[in-house]
Amino acid sequence: MSKYGTIIWIGLLALVAAFLIFPPTHSLFIETTARHPFLMGFVKFAILSIMGEFLAARLIHKRWIMVKGVLPKMFVWGILGMMIVLMFSIFANGVDGAGAQGLICTGCGDSCSTTVVFLAKLRRAFLISAIMNLTFAPVFMASHRITDVYIDKRFSGEKPDISQIISVIDWPRFIKEIVGVTIPLFWIPAHTITFLLPDQYKVLFAASLSIVLGLILSFAKMRKA
Repeated sequence: MSKYGTIIWIGLLALVAAFLIFPPTHSLFIETTARHPFLMGFVKFAILSIMGEFLAARLIHKRWIMVKGVLPKMFVWGILGMMIVLMFSIFANGVDGAGAQGLICTGCGDSCSTTVVFLAKLRRAFLISAIMNLTFAPVFMASHRITDVYIDKRFSGEKPDISQIISVIDWPRFIKEIVGVTIPLFWIPAHTITFLLPDQYKVLFAASLSIVLGLILSFAKMRKA
């Protein structure tokens, strides 16, 4: 793993990129995502987020190492990916519904200029991103942190209960760095861009962000260790 890790990691990333760029497979990806959004959400996050974990381990340990419990972690990432697919729809439709009721301003009339129309779309995308990341994201990240610690301990030969898992997590650092820094400075702007894109490109952009998500969460965990 240490000797060929860079080749494997870059090769896998190149393979994913080629699959998304090559017209026939790109069309297949878009069609399959439209027909089976949960399945594709599972696959995207299972693969790309675990790549983020391997990259985080490489940056911290200065060499490639095997991440403990790869398959269970990929399964958890897949389930979280399915949740993200659902949340994207819920929060986007929620903001649009609130706008239709006049609770928030999200649109613009037909007489608006091109610049004003763009600003209205930007405002809508920002509202979706901000509300989602300030409500769902902290719970999402905390849930991943707990499952991640559980898998690590199980693959280290321990049989932890929930109280032990919660006690070993550095919650003040989690709140300060992950919630207090990455959400406002990275995730809200990143997902604002996501919700500005056409539907067929949201999937591609979200897939690329999942590798960053795996990197950030894993780096925060392993830096303490």
